[in-house]
Amino acid sequence: MNWTEVLGFVTGAACVWLAARQHVLNWPIGILNNVFFLILFWRAGLYADSLLQLVYAAIAIYGWWKWARGGPAGGALPASRTPPRMAMILTVLTVVATVALYAILRRFTTSTVPAGDAITTAMSLTAQFMLGRKLVENWFVWIAADVIYVALYCYKDLYLTALLYAIFIGMCVAGYRHWQRSIAGRLALEPA
Repeated sequence: MNWTEVLGFVTGAACVWLAARQHVLNWPIGILNNVFFLILFWRAGLYADSLLQLVYAAIAIYGWWKWARGGPAGGALPASRTPPRMAMILTVLTVVATVALYAILRRFTTSTVPAGDAITTAMSLTAQFMLGRKLVENWFVWIAADVIYVALYCYKDLYLTALLYAIFIGMCVAGYRHWQRSIAGRLALEPA
């Protein structure tokens, strides 16, 4: 364990906790978390996960804006459900990205876990995009990815990070419940 991992743990926990509560400050704290994890994962040879942090930072800028100004009349964005067509497209893109990342990692890196690195990266990109659009099903994608991440990080001896991702699973469940209540409350206020 090193300071980069500790700082990644703290900022990661704060970011997910704030996201579960639909608080816009999750985005700048998430960008700080991306910096710590980029360094940590690169040193651990998790190259796709490391470079994923750059993409996360870009999506975080989009998500930050979208949450603050992307809703009705330029206001806050409300949580919503993923339209079926979008869910299908995201599923196909996640599978394609997994296969492509796996091939790249096998051919061009020394990754010892190309399959795990590829699938978690692809799933995380999908979940982060969905989070940025405040689609409640993002929590399911995060839970699935986090289960794999826990095993992957234990294998790489990143035990504090594995613990963080185990905690994320519980936070994702709480986030899903909170967002569901938010959607139900908003729908109850809308005229029939």
